[in-house]
Amino acid sequence: MFDLGNMPGHLIRRYHQAAVAIFHREVAQFGYDLTPVQFAALDRVQESPGIDQITLAGLIAYDRTTITGVVDRLVQKGWLERSISVRDRRARVLHLTDEGKQVLTVIRPAVKKAQRVMLHGLSEVEADQFVRLLKKATERVNELSRAPLKPET
Repeated sequence: MFDLGNMPGHLIRRYHQAAVAIFHREVAQFGYDLTPVQFAALDRVQESPGIDQITLAGLIAYDRTTITGVVDRLVQKGWLERSISVRDRRARVLHLTDEGKQVLTVIRPAVKKAQRVMLHGLSEVEADQFVRLLKKATERVNELSRAPLKPET
């Protein structure tokens, strides 16, 4: 019999469930229905206007085949515009709409608060150590993921 309470995978899954619930609760207080992945996509598009969907998927460590659904929902909400790349007609490039920029401006405080709430039970030193170790562990298994993080080059 396994001791689930000491298995990293089980604990990470439970923590992820809580993190997503916290994110939704904080963002909903501002009247928005937005997922953590949608936020990450909007944030990266704002950082790199004109980014193509495949590069976006790599930057947020999201599966290339399902990024289209994320982008579709953000386009439907009126927060992203998608157009054909002038450099590669097969690629779709993304830009934030004015409404998308406004959404990011409004919800950033909620996202910051959600991050603090996620670390609520830890001291500042413990929270810093937890994030540092989580980053280290995640970086070490990045290439084993079906959607590895791929920094923009």
